Amino acid sequence: MRGLWGCFWGPGCDHKQALSCSCVIKLFLELELSPKTQTPLYGHSPLRLLVHMAISLFLAVAALLPWQAAAVDLFVRSTGGNASSPIMYGIMHEDINNSGDGGIYAELIRNRAFQGSAAFPASLDGWSSVGPAALALQQQSPQNPPLSAALPNCVRVTAAATKKTTIVGLANAGFWGMDVRVQNYTGSFFARGAYAGAFTASLQSALTGELLASVQVPSKLADGKGNGWTEHAFKLVPGKAAANSNNSFAITFDAAGLDGETPFLDFNLISLFPPTYKNRANGLRVDIAEAIAELKPRFLRFPGGNMLEGDTLTTFWKWNETIGPLKDRPGMPGVWKYQLTTGLGLVEYMQWCDDMALEPILAVWDGLALDGTFVPQSQIHEAVQFALDEIEFLTGDAATTKWGAARAALLGHATPWTIRFVEIGNEDWLAGRPTAYDSYRAYRFEAFAAAFGRKYPAIQLIASPSVFDDMIIPAPAAGDYHPYLTPDEFVARFGKFDALTTQNQTLIGEVAAVHPNGGLGWADGNTLMANPWWGGSVSEGIFMIGAERNGDKLIGAAYAPGLRNLNRWQWGMTLLQHAADPALTTRSTSWYLLASHELTHTLPVTDAAGSGVGPLYHVAGASKHGQRIFKAGVYNTTQPVAVAVRFEGVAAASTATLTVLSGPDDAYGFNDPYTRVNVVNETTSTVVAGKDGAFAFSLPRLSIAVLETAAEKRVG
Repeated sequence: MRGLWGCFWGPGCDHKQALSCSCVIKLFLELELSPKTQTPLYGHSPLRLLVHMAISLFLAVAALLPWQAAAVDLFVRSTGGNASSPIMYGIMHEDINNSGDGGIYAELIRNRAFQGSAAFPASLDGWSSVGPAALALQQQSPQNPPLSAALPNCVRVTAAATKKTTIVGLANAGFWGMDVRVQNYTGSFFARGAYAGAFTASLQSALTGELLASVQVPSKLADGKGNGWTEHAFKLVPGKAAANSNNSFAITFDAAGLDGETPFLDFNLISLFPPTYKNRANGLRVDIAEAIAELKPRFLRFPGGNMLEGDTLTTFWKWNETIGPLKDRPGMPGVWKYQLTTGLGLVEYMQWCDDMALEPILAVWDGLALDGTFVPQSQIHEAVQFALDEIEFLTGDAATTKWGAARAALLGHATPWTIRFVEIGNEDWLAGRPTAYDSYRAYRFEAFAAAFGRKYPAIQLIASPSVFDDMIIPAPAAGDYHPYLTPDEFVARFGKFDALTTQNQTLIGEVAAVHPNGGLGWADGNTLMANPWWGGSVSEGIFMIGAERNGDKLIGAAYAPGLRNLNRWQWGMTLLQHAADPALTTRSTSWYLLASHELTHTLPVTDAAGSGVGPLYHVAGASKHGQRIFKAGVYNTTQPVAVAVRFEGVAAASTATLTVLSGPDDAYGFNDPYTRVNVVNETTSTVVAGKDGAFAFSLPRLSIAVLETAAEKRVG
C-alpha cells in the first residue's frame, strides 16, 4: 500500500509511473472479491477497509488529473540517414505590402520622382505645399525637358504673390511618417530654374511643427540660365529624437531670390536616407534587415513572386531598368496595387545577399504575365536571351563579355558575382491555366533549359511548378512547391516528400498557413487571416520538420511573403510587420520558428512502441560540429507529451540543451504590433541523460522543440 501511494505522490514518480500504478490498483479492486466465493480476499479486517478507502481516494484524485498522452520512447542511431541541404532555410522577397518601397528599402521619401504608369498615373501623392506656394505636376515637353528619359515627370513649385512671407517650398509625409533620431541623414534633390539664394532642407514634426533638423543648401541655380537640371546634396543631423514618427521632410527657399519672370522652380528625384544596413548607399533599413539577419537565413529568392511576371507582357520586372543611377530607373507598375520605384533593384538584391552571406536564387522572366498572356513560341528566344544577358551582367568576365564589361563600367564592380540557382518563371501553373501552363510545358521551359544548358551548365535550374503540379520536370532541373494551406492540411502533409527521390529536387519557394481549420479556404474569395497565429505557425513548423527528414531531396524553404507595412498591405501573413516607427517592427509567431538548428544530415529514429506519427512529429540528425539534434512538434492533442530520446553513442549523464517554443492558451493568439506583446514563450533548459542514456522531458500542446547535445561523453 505504501509503495503504491508513494508511486503516485513520491518525488521520483512521473505520470507514466502513476498511470501504471492506477492499472495495478484497478487489478487489485477486480481481485478484491473472489470470483468463486464472492468473499473479500482480506476478509472484513480493518486493514482491508483502510486499503479500500485509500484506493478510492486515489482513483477520485486521478480522475481529475490532466494525464499526459502516452510517452514516446525514441532511439536515434549514429549512422544512416541522408544528407541535408546546406541552405535549408531562406527568405523570399518581392515588393508586396510596401515591403520594398516603404519597407526594407530605406528611402524615406514617398513618390520621390513622380513615377507613373498607365495603371498608376503619376501624381503628387505624399506631397504638400509649404507657405504661399502652388504645386503642379509637370510632364516632359520641348519647353520642359525631363531629368532623364526614365523620369519624365517633375513637380513645379510656384510662389504666390504676397507681402507677408516669401518662404515657400514643398513637404513630404514619407511612407506614413518618418523616424527621426540623432543620426546622419543623407539627402539630395535635382532642381531646375533660376534662383539666387539657398535652399533649406529640414525635418519637422507633422503634429506640432517643431523643427527637428535643418541645413542650408547653397543654390547651384544662380547663373540665371534656368534650363538645366542640377543636383544638390546635403546632410541632416537632428539635435534630438522626435517624440514619434509623425514627421515630415521639407525643402524651402526664399521666393525673393527667384527670377521675376519665372517665379517657380522644378524639382525631381528628392531623396533622403537614414543610416543603412552595412552602410550601403541606396541600401536597406537597419531594423528590418537586422530582424531578417537574426534568422540566419541561407538564401534569398528574388525578385518574386508575382512582381517578376507583371500584370501584362510589357510590364514585367525588367532587370536592366533596375540598375545604374536612380535617375535612369523608370520604375514599374507593381502587381500589388501601387507603383514601384525599383530603387531596390538587381544590384541591391545582390548586395543584400553579399551582406548577409545569402545564396541568391534568382528568378528570371519566362514570357508569362499575370493576365494569362504569354509569349508565343516564335518569340520565346527573345525572353531567353534577356535572361541570359541578366546572368552575364552578374557573372560575366569584365574583360571578355559584353554585359560583364557593362557591369564594371556602370558599377565599378569588376569582380563577377556567382549565381548557382536560377528559377525559370514564377507559378507558371497558375496564371492563364490551362493554356499558358501548356505553353510552359510544351516549349517555354524547354527553350530556357536548352539555352542555359549550353551557356551555363553549372547553374541549377528550377522550374516554377513542382512535381506536385502535374508536371514531369526533366532532370537535372528542380521544381518549386508553394503550399498555402490550413494548419490541419500542413500537418497531414508531414510525409509529403517521403516518396520523392533525389532526382525530384524541390524548392519550397513559398510556404505559410493562411486559412483557419474549418473555413472555406481559397473558395472564400481568397480571404486570408490577418496575421500569422500560433496554431498556424506550429503547423508550419511540423511541415518543415517533415521536409527536413528529406533534406537530400530539397533545395530549401522560405516563408512568404516576408514583410508587411502596417499602413498599406494586401497579404497579412508575413514574417515581419513594420511601419515608419521602428518600435512597430514586429516579429510574427512564424518568425520564431525559422531560426533553426542546422542539420548536416539526418539520423534514423526508432520508436520503441511503434506508435507511428502524431501527436509528436520529429526529425533527428547531426550538426557540422558533431552535436546530435532532435526537433519535434506537438499537434492534435490537448495534453502534454512525455518524450524520451536516446542517441546511440551518447553516454549517461551527458547534457543537452532543450529549447521549447509554446504559445497562448488561445491557438489563434498572434503578435500584435500595437500591444507589443509577444505570445511566443521560449524556454531553455539543460537536460541530463539518465542511466540508460535517455533524455527525458515533456512537451506541451501546440509546441515546437529542439534538443541539442553538448557533443561530449560519447560511448561505443
